[in-house]
Amino acid sequence: MNSITKFGIGQTMTRQEDIRLLQGQGRYSADLHWPHQAVAFVLRSPQSHAEITRLDTAAASKMPGVLLILTHREIDAEGLNGLPCWTKLPNRDGTLGYIPERPLLAKNRVRFVGEPVAFIVAESLNQARSAAEAIDVVYKSLPSATVTADALNQTTPQIWPDAPQNQAFDWQQGAEEATNRAFAAAKNHLTVTLVNNRVASSPMEPRAAIGKYEDGKFTLHSPTQGVHVIRDCLSRDIFKLPADDFIILSDDVGGGFGPKLFPGPEQALVLSAARRLGRPVKWVGERSDNFMGEVHGRDNVTTASIAFDDQARILALRVETIANMGAYLSPFGPMIATKAGTGMLTGLYDIPTAVVRVHGVFTNTVPVEAYRGAGRPEATFVIERLVDHLAYRTGLDRTEVRRRNLIRPEQLPYKTALGQHYDSGEFAAIMDAALARSDQAGFAARRVESLKRGRLRGLGLATYVEACAGNGAETAVIEMAADGSVTLLIGTQNNGQGHETAYAQILAETLGIDPQRVTLIQGDTRRVKTGNGTGGSRSVPIGGAALQIANQDFLAKSRVKAAEILGCAADDLRFEDSMLVKPDSNQKLSLVEVAAAANGLSGTGTFTPSQATYPNGCHVVELEIEVATGATTIDRYTVVDDFGRTINPALLAGQVYGGIAQGVGQALLEECRYDAKSGQLLTASFMDYAMPRGTLLPMIDFSLRNIPCQTNPLGIKGAGEAGAIGAPPTIISAIVDALQSLDGGAEIVHIDMPATSQKIWQMIQEIHAKRRAA
Repeated sequence: MNSITKFGIGQTMTRQEDIRLLQGQGRYSADLHWPHQAVAFVLRSPQSHAEITRLDTAAASKMPGVLLILTHREIDAEGLNGLPCWTKLPNRDGTLGYIPERPLLAKNRVRFVGEPVAFIVAESLNQARSAAEAIDVVYKSLPSATVTADALNQTTPQIWPDAPQNQAFDWQQGAEEATNRAFAAAKNHLTVTLVNNRVASSPMEPRAAIGKYEDGKFTLHSPTQGVHVIRDCLSRDIFKLPADDFIILSDDVGGGFGPKLFPGPEQALVLSAARRLGRPVKWVGERSDNFMGEVHGRDNVTTASIAFDDQARILALRVETIANMGAYLSPFGPMIATKAGTGMLTGLYDIPTAVVRVHGVFTNTVPVEAYRGAGRPEATFVIERLVDHLAYRTGLDRTEVRRRNLIRPEQLPYKTALGQHYDSGEFAAIMDAALARSDQAGFAARRVESLKRGRLRGLGLATYVEACAGNGAETAVIEMAADGSVTLLIGTQNNGQGHETAYAQILAETLGIDPQRVTLIQGDTRRVKTGNGTGGSRSVPIGGAALQIANQDFLAKSRVKAAEILGCAADDLRFEDSMLVKPDSNQKLSLVEVAAAANGLSGTGTFTPSQATYPNGCHVVELEIEVATGATTIDRYTVVDDFGRTINPALLAGQVYGGIAQGVGQALLEECRYDAKSGQLLTASFMDYAMPRGTLLPMIDFSLRNIPCQTNPLGIKGAGEAGAIGAPPTIISAIVDALQSLDGGAEIVHIDMPATSQKIWQMIQEIHAKRRAA
């Protein structure tokens, strides 16, 4: 291995971006201070559902430092549209679902606590905040609906006149008739009802936006997951102007997790205000803005049934979900609840037929959008809890039930009952490897030892699979200057994943380019012409594949130029050890020498995935529950994943660890809770919304059993969301297993997320009470 290829694909290379970030040289939107900028503050609704009977800004407009106050009246006069929904779903009856207008600023009525009502611009933040308090807003309260499970009830308050029973859409996928026949013919049925709790994305960096308007063009600097997505929304959907009128910039981004791929009202409002004032306008969200104004994730109530034979083999699957959309439909919100995740409901199991129905419902809550995994964690939770329940019903071990139902290697490639095409994998072998690494054989002895200390020990496991690496094409451009420096331009957006490092390793692997010579350009619509952003674990599988094609294009052009210099045919040149070598001679040229002779060289590659990739794996957890308090301690966490091919093991591990932390957080702690009567958000700060901490997780035993993907040029399957998908059902499986070991706890088969210590303690008390009564 030479000095360059040691930084190639598969090598553990230190993240290139870390030194810059650790030295405080990161460049975030909140750090920017443009000359003569003004500062904005958003006045948000304190009511969950109310008519605005008075909105008077006259007094507030005269306060010191106040430059501008925008309400829906000014926005309407400017001719701006509201935030779009890009997902138009057909109902089961062939009609289209209902998509209400979502104004940038509330128009006559508010529909959730935190909805923007006015946008105040002043010389300072304190002045803008003071003016917001002086705005005279009178609300006439209306009944609210916040409970997902009750949204379709006739007695629940209706939010939109054109959405009877609060139903946004009634969507279905699968073979209904075949599934019904399978259920009718089967002797055994099992049904569960599951809650997938609402969560806040909580990135380290909340949203921010600084905008200006000069020479007929808008410039917006904002932390995004894809500047082209934001540009196209602003130009096409909101301002109705050519895309060339907008420059969108993102530098460093402090976490995304889904929501930052999509526009927020503040990004449009700073541009509107900047155009009116003729000076830059800056808005920086606070943590309360993130809880009350940023889109949330998850929030489903699902009833799922399986039909199975006497050998515990699943014959059919039927799922019906009520998916909370919030008060409005976000751009991809309906897709997340349907097409993005429902195809994964059969998991890794050989299930002959399935049907799923999804009711999207409106409630007086923050709209819901993609959150790490975007539909796949919800689907995995459903099927893995069903398989555990099948084990409880039949008395079989949970691993044995899985082994009887997992898709076998000889069945691959395999088309699932819900239309997914699995190309590769060793699903049972991965489960066995995870159980072996977790020392399942020693679990019984550890359980006895835990009980002596007043603790219940449980073992949980879950398999998972996700469809990722989709969402359109990606283009990469490589430019090597005459001095040998390399610039890579690509339309994905780093928000913590380590793109600077991963892409440099792909360059090093193919072209032998020193990673230190590479400058990555993302987040700039002036220089990067196209892009679909970062989301769905697509950046390396799709962006990396585009880069590999660009590498080949660059190398082909280099051959032509080198052949001119060396006096031979381009096809005769060998490329070895980063040199173009003339056959039967000692003449050779480096790529840097060729680029210098050509006064610069470039290569371009575009990759459009023909189908999804399918990372998969198995999680195994051991945890303890303190009987006296219900407190849960995770003692062991083992995960074996198949990601196809690894670019950088350290980067990959970081993605897995972070995803597991988020999944465990949802399983044990996190929940956006609304008061059922008033619609008030009860968890609008970290004082009330519990986040996972470092002490929550043990050292994670992470290993790989990679089977190269057959549908990706690099063999990569994607990894960014996997941890968040596998963790929740694994944690719940372990908690149930622990509670079942308690005297009288054998009947416990489920606990809803988040499984807080209070909820577990209450369940333990109920077990004790039943035992005493018996």
